[in-house]
Amino acid sequence: MENILDRFLRRETHPAVQFIKYALAGVVATAVDVSVFYLAAILILPALSPGDPVARLLGLHPAELAEGVRSTHYVWDKVLAFLFSNMTAYLCNVKWVFTPGRHNRAMEFVYFCALSASSFAVGTVLGWLLIRSTGLASTYAYVANCAASLAINYAGRKFLIFKS
Repeated sequence: MENILDRFLRRETHPAVQFIKYALAGVVATAVDVSVFYLAAILILPALSPGDPVARLLGLHPAELAEGVRSTHYVWDKVLAFLFSNMTAYLCNVKWVFTPGRHNRAMEFVYFCALSASSFAVGTVLGWLLIRSTGLASTYAYVANCAASLAINYAGRKFLIFKS
């Protein structure tokens, strides 16, 4: 009898197991995204406000920035994080979650990046708007971005890019 781990590790599996694998791959890509975003938001283009929950958690005391400056820095920090996390997501999806082959490898990667860029744009604009219009902390804008991207990416990858 095939054990659960074997079923979990192979590519062809029940859709519920596939979604769990997708979620785990997403956790890895999100960890990369979060790490790069916060490193950039702290060290490269400051994007955290003094009241930001992550700034408080880390014991940081960021300078007050105008919402326009902070929202623009947020976008550029997200762009940098996207480059790293998108490549991580692609590798995890191809190697572990979905079956490639609906399109040739080059087109598959182009479609993957186009879908990721679309969901990135929707989520990032959402975060930018939340910061700009309500003064919401960057961390909360980041969470809204993640939720929007998750839904768009899973559906597109499952039904448009990969075989399964």
